[in-house]
Amino acid sequence: AMRSRAEVDATLQTAKLNPAELLPAVHCLSFGPQAGAGECCLLQLEPGLCAELEAGRSLVIRGEKDEQAVLCSKDKSYDMKIADTSNMLLFIPGCKTPEELDTDQASCNIIHSQIAGFSNNYWELRRCRPKLKKMRKLLMEDPYEGPDSQKDQTSTFVRYTTEDLLSLIQASEEEILHHLQVIDACKIEGYWRILDFDYEMKLLNHVTQLIDSESWSLSKVPLRTCLDELGSLEPTEMIEHILLSYGRKYIDDGEVYFEMREDKICRATAQMLLQNAVKFNLSEFQEVWQQSVPEGMTTRLDQLKGLALVDKSSRPETIFLLKVEDLPEDSQERFNSLFRIREKWTEVDIAPYIQDLCAEKQTVGALLTKYARSSMQNGVKVYNSRRPIS
Repeated sequence: AMRSRAEVDATLQTAKLNPAELLPAVHCLSFGPQAGAGECCLLQLEPGLCAELEAGRSLVIRGEKDEQAVLCSKDKSYDMKIADTSNMLLFIPGCKTPEELDTDQASCNIIHSQIAGFSNNYWELRRCRPKLKKMRKLLMEDPYEGPDSQKDQTSTFVRYTTEDLLSLIQASEEEILHHLQVIDACKIEGYWRILDFDYEMKLLNHVTQLIDSESWSLSKVPLRTCLDELGSLEPTEMIEHILLSYGRKYIDDGEVYFEMREDKICRATAQMLLQNAVKFNLSEFQEVWQQSVPEGMTTRLDQLKGLALVDKSSRPETIFLLKVEDLPEDSQERFNSLFRIREKWTEVDIAPYIQDLCAEKQTVGALLTKYARSSMQNGVKVYNSRRPIS
């Protein structure tokens, strides 16, 4: 039934409210025939994301059935969490706010509004790290071993285009494209591939031997000559890919050159030496490693952050392969697996293995405070697990 003004005033009196302190307009609410819970979802957006939608751009929800939903803009990722509210939220089409009523002098009357739906919760977004580990895992199912590989012709593995990765990886388009560069993925016949490590080393070897035989400076390797000289051994796009992966491209006098990246070449050489041994005597390794890199390059242990770990407690000291990309993506699981490998860590040793877990503006120290407990050992601060590790 429609309420009259007299009924409204009587209700105000019963509630001991002074009509003079209220706006004259009255909203009388009733449930519409279709009003039901669960018909509508509410999503709370920060102003930047609202602007994205208002500008006509899209937001995409990504994830497979067994994954938590992640909402992505063009360049950022957000975890979606349901937030319950103690107040019921009502959806009222054409509802006027006090500000709008104030300016509308004719609105002193009673406004009858129908509730179209209601909800007790809404989706809340929290900026999250893009979940990119899966990308390497998918691409490593079928690494590229070169054009002559029989395996490549007969492979039954699924291959992935950019579109496929956008639907499978919980990250924004920009984060995905950037990560493809980080992991040195290469587009072959429209599919993203990662080179098999041995094949990658074979290509790199061709390039470094050519640099050596031509006595070029490591900071000025000409693309055109590389392609001419090595094109008979390997596809030219592979030669160019290896130069892009291990060098910095620049143009001088209209010619394309590459400055070879010492740290990356030294690191890859170390990986090649370490992957065939469980543990390696540190001083022997350092000697062999320096002899194995191109002349003019200097090996340093800090080139191996997140790739190899030195065991200073063994006699003699040893070094072994431990790749950050092989560790779990979830923070707690990452710490568990690190504390299984070594009970106590110094911050210097553990930092390369947890750096990528830091959220925006979060430090390694803050992460350690959350997941580890510290103690002093021979005057050095060390960290161990907060919980027993099985």
